[in-house]
Amino acid sequence: MSFTLRSTRRTAGSAAVAAASFLVLAGAGILAAPTAFAGVPGGTAAADRNSDFNGDGYNDVVTGAPDGTVDGKESAGYVTVQYGAPNGIGTNNTVPRGEVQLLSQSTAGVPGTSEFGDRFGQAIATGDLDGDGYDDLVVGTPGEDEGSVEDAGRVTVVYGSAQGLDTGRTSSITAARPTADARFGLAVAAARFTGDIDADQLTVLDQTGLNVFTYHAGVLRQVGTPHSTGHALNGAYLTTGDYDHNGFADLVVSGYSPDDDYAKGWSALYAGGPEGLAYQRDLHGGLGSASGDINGDGYDDLVVGQLSGVDDTTGDADAPGGLVGVYYGGEHGPAGTPQWWSQNSPGVPGAAERGDAWGNDLSVADVDGDGRADVAVGAPGEDVGTVADAGAVWLLRGSRTGLTGTGSQSFDQNTASIPGTAEAGDAWGAQVRLVDTDGDGRAELVAAAPDENAGDGAVWLLPASGNGLLADGSRSYGASALGGAAHGAHFGSVIDE
Repeated sequence: MSFTLRSTRRTAGSAAVAAASFLVLAGAGILAAPTAFAGVPGGTAAADRNSDFNGDGYNDVVTGAPDGTVDGKESAGYVTVQYGAPNGIGTNNTVPRGEVQLLSQSTAGVPGTSEFGDRFGQAIATGDLDGDGYDDLVVGTPGEDEGSVEDAGRVTVVYGSAQGLDTGRTSSITAARPTADARFGLAVAAARFTGDIDADQLTVLDQTGLNVFTYHAGVLRQVGTPHSTGHALNGAYLTTGDYDHNGFADLVVSGYSPDDDYAKGWSALYAGGPEGLAYQRDLHGGLGSASGDINGDGYDDLVVGQLSGVDDTTGDADAPGGLVGVYYGGEHGPAGTPQWWSQNSPGVPGAAERGDAWGNDLSVADVDGDGRADVAVGAPGEDVGTVADAGAVWLLRGSRTGLTGTGSQSFDQNTASIPGTAEAGDAWGAQVRLVDTDGDGRAELVAAAPDENAGDGAVWLLPASGNGLLADGSRSYGASALGGAAHGAHFGSVIDE
């Protein structure tokens, strides 16, 4: 059958999503995060996700607040941009000019108008779409109305320059035929999937499927609609990586399938090549997804989240809190049986408990500078002592033989030196990103608690060292520190990968 994508609709009135950034699908007990892009920071050249908008060699960080109020319009949405520098990213709006930027549809030059329920920033990606050497920002606005067509959706591109993101140079794209509730821009990703031009291509998901765009003569044009014979998917994620090391990025679409009553996560693999993306096969797992070279062999590896006790392939029915599976790349890309991890795995701190949502969000990058990528695992449903759903984050280490529990770490808001206090429903770790913003070759952790402070949301930054992540020196900040309206914004419900 042809590829079909179906995604749970997330409206401004959905308390489960707005409050905790992960959704329990009725009757299925499935936890799924917002459709943020997860990619390959510092991965192979074909799938590099540097997010360097001004070309200064330092990674930048984009955080979405799709529930944020703009010009009095609730859930119009905005994004913040923190520019990397020798001392890392700035975390307040008093840092030197140019280190922090706030963008919305009310920003001069950005197409559209801020309106209730647009959810600008529900999906974010970066990539050099025009091939000028500066990464560009891609923002999904799935709640955008196109004329009288409600929730048709739109994607906005703000192009990079030597001065950073240039709101005087933007693009706006919609589906070829906008339809009601299609929610074009539910998820976005960019990478060099084919060699027909010297630039990245853009992939966009909506309720009907996958769309591919390429930049030509100053315009983004649709060039394909890849199909598969795999499962229909619900609540999709996108990640990219060069899993077969052929110089072209591959794309993975992850989510849950109505074909099996949402009982299992699935990931559809599309291989990049000279002719563009081509469907290869379906893989088990799909709660979240991320990619990077964990064992340092030159092939990117795919990491996926999965519910436990629902699939004979997991081999870990006693891990009710969730699983993380690793498919190692090779000549034929990710295949075979993944290596499954849980809180019950040797060396991993904690114990698996129902509702932890361990693996709800994932990020892959090199934290300790040993040349092998490590894996951050978010568990927004983790109880901290008797505090329900306070949330926590784990770091599992890469090694020559692959992912290992040796040296793994866990953090929550009650960890010494971490700012704040674990509170019920904070969902700390609902979004995680490992990113090197100071250029020292070690990726820091950016972790979000979208329900912090009664739904305002907040983000934490943990430094990196040769021994892993550090609680010492960590700091937290909210939307208001970056110039955004904080009340009910659920700041951090999306973080660019």
